[in-house]
Amino acid sequence: MTAPRRITPAERRARLAERHLFIPARRVSRPQEVADALIGLHATDPATVFLSAAARMTAPTAAAINHALYDATPPLARIRCMRRTMFVTPDHLAPALHAATVKDAHRNRGNTTEHLRTTLGWSPARYAAVEKATLAALTARGRATAVELAADVPDLREQYAVNAGKSYETRQRVTTPVLGTLAAEGRIRRTRPAGSWTSAQFRWEPAEPFPALPAAEAKTVLARHYLAAFGPVTAADLKWWTGWTLTDTRKAIATTGAEAVELDEGTGYLLPEDNQPLAETGHEPWVALLPGLDPTSMGWRHRDFYLDPAHTAALFDRNGNIGPTIWADGRIIGAWAQHPDGRINHHLLTDPGRHTRALINNAIQRLAIFLDGTRVTPCYRTPLERELATTAAPAGRPG
Repeated sequence: MTAPRRITPAERRARLAERHLFIPARRVSRPQEVADALIGLHATDPATVFLSAAARMTAPTAAAINHALYDATPPLARIRCMRRTMFVTPDHLAPALHAATVKDAHRNRGNTTEHLRTTLGWSPARYAAVEKATLAALTARGRATAVELAADVPDLREQYAVNAGKSYETRQRVTTPVLGTLAAEGRIRRTRPAGSWTSAQFRWEPAEPFPALPAAEAKTVLARHYLAAFGPVTAADLKWWTGWTLTDTRKAIATTGAEAVELDEGTGYLLPEDNQPLAETGHEPWVALLPGLDPTSMGWRHRDFYLDPAHTAALFDRNGNIGPTIWADGRIIGAWAQHPDGRINHHLLTDPGRHTRALINNAIQRLAIFLDGTRVTPCYRTPLERELATTAAPAGRPG
């Protein structure tokens, strides 16, 4: 029996550079091509979609990305799928992604009704009535913000405690879980926000449910796309990324026909047509400034091949969300943040050398041109991002 081929961390980084469109020659012209390459762009933070796409495009503009999201035919789909997280995905993949995570949508409904029962005393009948009224109000308006719907349906204005009893307890309106559940089930969808491209005040509109697909078939489709975009991966990577059970994860890997390879983390998997050696070096050097929650930064459960574990505490918040990062040749080497005056500050966690520092400066200028005066603050603040956002002068090299 032939032993599995060993794939080194260096080869994995070389694959990442090509598949995730970081090498300048691999950059693309359209946001749809970025979403296709990465399966989807994290969309919990609206700015992440724009910054993730811009980092991989040849001549990015906010207008071009905005067009792809709302005016193209078909537009990119904004749906809640993997790990009950919001993603912007290619329209042709949306039905499979939804079907592959539909159990999460059902669980989300159960969690929502139970939470409102325990916090506000809502019965299932009351929840159903509020949901029905919300859909009726949205249909009547055609398109509406959460605030507008709350004006039509008074029950949506009720508030409940989030993280009750904790030092970070907050109050949240019922609109958030009700609309979130309807969106997770594909019955409504987010459309153009009432504001700039950084705004999270989305309008909503009625939507047709996704075509019904067998869950097992959809999981195979999703697993194949993940292996193609992120492979080689471990079963733990796919399980974490999708939110599936370990049993479902193993079944999905098996149905793709994936072949086992040897990684530092243990057994990994690649699609048969993709299991060919790739040169570890030889491509042109590259640098990328990625936003918080970028799909590359959040693409694997095991991250040692691109992230020094010693840097995790500075780059992630306490819930495991990564902040803005600086990448060079397949590794995270630093972080960046925007100062209130618009200046981009950065800090390097390791010194990559003079040539790479010059590429970083070029990438900072490129990002500044794209932002064109727009101020971006991540939804999830990390220790290093907070420090850089308030630093009077760029931090630059590691101290």
